[in-house]
Amino acid sequence: MALILDNIGKHVALTPAEEALFLSKLEIRHYKAKSLVLQAGEVCTHSYFVNSGLLRGFTINDHIVEHLMSFACAGWWIGDMYSLLSQQPGTLFIEVLEDAEVVLLSKTDQEELYTAIPKLERFFRILTENSLVANQERLMDNLSLTAEERFEKFCKRYPSLIQQVPQKQIASYIGVTPEFFSKMKSKLLRK
Repeated sequence: MALILDNIGKHVALTPAEEALFLSKLEIRHYKAKSLVLQAGEVCTHSYFVNSGLLRGFTINDHIVEHLMSFACAGWWIGDMYSLLSQQPGTLFIEVLEDAEVVLLSKTDQEELYTAIPKLERFFRILTENSLVANQERLMDNLSLTAEERFEKFCKRYPSLIQQVPQKQIASYIGVTPEFFSKMKSKLLRK
């Protein structure tokens, strides 16, 4: 549980008693690759922290095309924020790409922890703000950058994922078809 405490410690300092209370509210689950942690249409009732492995969040449109929204590797949080906050059925699938150990924090326990340990409310506010900034930046990139520029930015931001993630998923993340991505990558390698 050191990884999740280190993650929190980047933004707030918990006392040993606060750490113990926080840890008592967590549930650890192990998932095999290709299993779903969350399905579209379900209400997201937990925040998920990745202890090990790799997960992805994606949607599927009416034409059965996947749109990859996010990746989460060890030390990252993932969830369907719309569903978690509104308690309405969500639109995201969260899939395990590599066998994973995931820490679950229920929305109910999270709310109780906000009262018991107000610093955690600050921590999760910071996470939410960082997520909002990243999503806005990604939206602006999709509107203003070329596919090559989006790929270069992806490579700089997530260098470890380039070898871990199938090319078709990187293509989906940057908003191009796998065929276009393959041609673009070949062209970039020739440069």
